[in-house]
Amino acid sequence: MNDVDTERFEAYRPLMFSIAYRMLGTITDAEDMVQKAYLRYQGAKPEEIVSHKAFLSTVVTRLCLNHLDLAQTQRESYVGPWLPEPAMTASDERFAPAQRTELHESLSLAFLTLLEQLTPLERAVFLLREVFDYEYAEIATIVSKEEAACRQMLSRARKHLAENRPRFKPTPEMHRQMLDQFIHTAQNGELEGLLQLLADDVVLWADGGGKVLGAIVRPLRGRKAVSQFIMASQRFATQPFYPEIVEINNEPAMILRSDTEVRLVLSISLDAGRICALHIIGNPDKLKWLNQDINKNRDGAE
Repeated sequence: MNDVDTERFEAYRPLMFSIAYRMLGTITDAEDMVQKAYLRYQGAKPEEIVSHKAFLSTVVTRLCLNHLDLAQTQRESYVGPWLPEPAMTASDERFAPAQRTELHESLSLAFLTLLEQLTPLERAVFLLREVFDYEYAEIATIVSKEEAACRQMLSRARKHLAENRPRFKPTPEMHRQMLDQFIHTAQNGELEGLLQLLADDVVLWADGGGKVLGAIVRPLRGRKAVSQFIMASQRFATQPFYPEIVEINNEPAMILRSDTEVRLVLSISLDAGRICALHIIGNPDKLKWLNQDINKNRDGAE
């Protein structure tokens, strides 16, 4: 492979990583898929590559589909809810600022969690069409399905996501304000204030991966159960934690640090002016990249 071929691959690396991360929900696996795509690219004959974008998009999407098939058994035995791996999108060069709204919004933890409810093929078709703006004919080739089948899968995916997404998207300012209020009421043990912030049908998802003491193993539903869990978590903390608001997956989120180590990430979703969902990630394996990025930024600032 010559320098020109390598440059062409590198030009599409951000696109491949963007597809893979949204498909798989983890940075490590996304990087692995891109590396495997590079090996496939190295072994391809020149006549196989009519379009580099089409070839590499096809390779990385199919690799992701194969990976999800293999990972299904692991996720079925996963302890508690499985949530995506959080990323510091503002400072991570793998997450370049999105020029399109769909690209920006599709990185939120809430959206990536919703994608988990789709089949792998539905997820691929939805992302390629709605987020990355591929034509139906291109998508059909990528996933090896008929165009009509792809349209049907997209229709099912749209319907399912529409039924489970918030009806009203808040402004970034409102999102940050509600997160600030949530942190204040929780820290000060203001149960009534917390209840006012939560929607009646609020859902709390917590991913400890079986590695965090006291983590719930199923989603909590309803503002009474969620508020009681949050208050209890405050009381039974075994060490001091320091909250900080940073940009996680293109939205403001709270991280809890113990010394220099991030122990927990909390993200909220809003609907009609109240918190309708909370996503909490405490599995240390999923905080590895986040800790690396935060420590790198801190070292660079010193």
